[in-house]
Amino acid sequence: MKHLFILALFLVVFSPLRAQVGVRAETAGSDLNNKRIQSLESDTIRTYHLPEVLITATRLERNAFEVGRSATVVSLSAITSSLYQNVGEVLAEQQGVYLVGVGQNPGMIQSIFMRGASSNQTAIMIDDVRVTDPSGVNSALDLSELSFAGLERIEIVRGSHSTLYGSSAIGGVVNLITQKDRSPGLHVEAEMRGGVFGKGTSTFSQYGSMNYTSPVGLYIAADFRNSVVKGLDATVDSVTDLGSYKNRDRDGFDQRTLWSKVGYKNRDTDLYFSWNNTRQRTDLDKTAYIDDDNYTLEFHRNLLSYGASTRITDAISLRLIGGYSDMNRLAVDDSSVVDAFGTSDHTYSRGEWHGTTLTNEVYGAFQFPAVQAVAGVNWYNERMSSKSYFYTRGFYGEFELGSDLDSLDLYTTTVSAFGHVDLNGSLLRENLGGLSLALGARLNSHSTFGSHMTYEVSPSLRIYEGARVYASYSTGFNAPSLYQLFAPERDFTSGITRGNSDLRPEQSKSFEVGFKQATGSIDFSLSFFHTVVENSIEYVYLWNGNVGIDTLGNDWLRNDFRGDAYLNVGRQTTSGVEFGVSSQIGRRFWLSGNLSLVSGRLSYRPSQLRGEHARGNHVQVYGNGAFLNTAVETSGLVRRPSTANICVTYKPTESLLLKLDLRYVGPRTDVYYDSKRGPYGALGTVPVTEYTLVDISQRIMLSDSFFIHARVENVFDTKYSEINGFTTRGRGFYLGVRYAFSSPI
Repeated sequence: MKHLFILALFLVVFSPLRAQVGVRAETAGSDLNNKRIQSLESDTIRTYHLPEVLITATRLERNAFEVGRSATVVSLSAITSSLYQNVGEVLAEQQGVYLVGVGQNPGMIQSIFMRGASSNQTAIMIDDVRVTDPSGVNSALDLSELSFAGLERIEIVRGSHSTLYGSSAIGGVVNLITQKDRSPGLHVEAEMRGGVFGKGTSTFSQYGSMNYTSPVGLYIAADFRNSVVKGLDATVDSVTDLGSYKNRDRDGFDQRTLWSKVGYKNRDTDLYFSWNNTRQRTDLDKTAYIDDDNYTLEFHRNLLSYGASTRITDAISLRLIGGYSDMNRLAVDDSSVVDAFGTSDHTYSRGEWHGTTLTNEVYGAFQFPAVQAVAGVNWYNERMSSKSYFYTRGFYGEFELGSDLDSLDLYTTTVSAFGHVDLNGSLLRENLGGLSLALGARLNSHSTFGSHMTYEVSPSLRIYEGARVYASYSTGFNAPSLYQLFAPERDFTSGITRGNSDLRPEQSKSFEVGFKQATGSIDFSLSFFHTVVENSIEYVYLWNGNVGIDTLGNDWLRNDFRGDAYLNVGRQTTSGVEFGVSSQIGRRFWLSGNLSLVSGRLSYRPSQLRGEHARGNHVQVYGNGAFLNTAVETSGLVRRPSTANICVTYKPTESLLLKLDLRYVGPRTDVYYDSKRGPYGALGTVPVTEYTLVDISQRIMLSDSFFIHARVENVFDTKYSEINGFTTRGRGFYLGVRYAFSSPI
């Protein structure tokens, strides 16, 4: 922890040493593309900034400084200039965010934890359309599928935002905004990247994009990206016996993304239709520490989205947005060789998962001098199905097992009505123009659990030019997944199903206070948050309620097990402090960084157990093995460390830019299966040590159109772990060449 305080002290001491003239963040919009060279310089330098236009926080174009929420926007030029490999690496450097998987072998699952929220409690959007994995156990999105295709910027709003975005926005919202029109003419960009990140590894990717915009506002854009990785052995080899047979392999990853968009945009009208297609193939291993030489996962997603908006008057506009997502996963684990004679384990498994989501939303926007508001309705539907097959042949013969959920027609529908208004103090008195009050509410009607209301109250005050204090109290919710609601597996003794259609949504209450300053030479923010999540959905074991807990499993002639299920149990409490700064030091140096301190606890009490699904049986939480006959509390949340990031930029000449990035991740706990916890075992926790990584990158401008990027990742080849049992990348070397061409009309 001492490293964290040293980094914080560094930021506090050096950030005020700023020049008289700084670099202002640019307006996020079509002008971002019209000024490529200028924005590349300023955005590359400022990795933490409050750009002038932000949409995600209010659904309206607002000056970010005027919004009483903690928010960040990352432009595409800042992303491309640093040779990031994927969206997850960008998010991992933002305050309040910890992302598991970015340091592991490419293609490994990437899970986001924002402000201590669980991995399925942050809403991931593409152009305001929520993207999930409805076929997954908890609907959490694997962020490794996200690419930079068509991307213009990433908007991040921290803290509960369910009032505007519905389910999953307990930790916050990440919105990937894709480009639209550019300056009239043809714009073409191409890039090639390559690198290594360990012995025997390689990565090679190609990228090409085109945008043609006519003088009247019609545009067509397309983007193609392809990446091929020959990677590490993704699991840690824990077998020390030199005589043991090992058939360990290196795990590769291939990804291809196609994106296109057509539309028309002028002052009063904005129409577009977009298509995003992602295909990827990943080599998998069985689990932590256990390699598998013949296990693959193929993933395919089509995302169709559209939008239409029209300005009715100068103050009133109407907007319609929607999207349809269709995703498929196919996992095949063929027989593995288990000895030097080529003997296989005679085991084969195959799993297929299919999920769809459909979103339609219409809302009106009202923008008057002292009042800005949005009001609308949303319709959201998700469906899932799956098939699985398992075969093995052993000493006692053959065994087959299969399941098919297609006939169950598993789906849920949510209909919502929402409203959000920002009131300026000048409504009461002219000299109260620095005071603002945001109010919002959302009524949700879910096809399974019924109605649920969320709301928000966010006052803020401009205390002097360029400085604002704010507070926010908001509620949020996270709907149970289709699997948690309807999983059909049934215990043959009790008849209890794993799925529980009586589940209620997880409900949060969040409080935040903060201060932010935006001047010509420095941006600064400080916030404190406290979030409580009730009705946490947990996977549990059920045991015969007529038998004492201390005797469960002791009589092998008696079956005490009564099945497994999902139940609403317990409470999660998270508190934290976030600090961010970006400033210019002298004429050629810039400093930016952020610090996030997070702490939390889980508590369970018998009185908090909801529903009749358990039927009076003993409830054992699989997450820690505790029986809910007495109150239980655990301090510290798994995979939620404190983090810090520092970026120092030096620009010795107009054509050369150098960057030093430092990332610190504090100590935390991870989970492992402990057979000693209860009759069937459960998850225990194990400490994971802190680590600090240093990266160096450079950009050379050979001309206005030709750039060369280079990056050394993990300079000191630090050995570290994100998840116990899985390897992380060592020192990496990457080189990229980028060309941009424009032919104006």
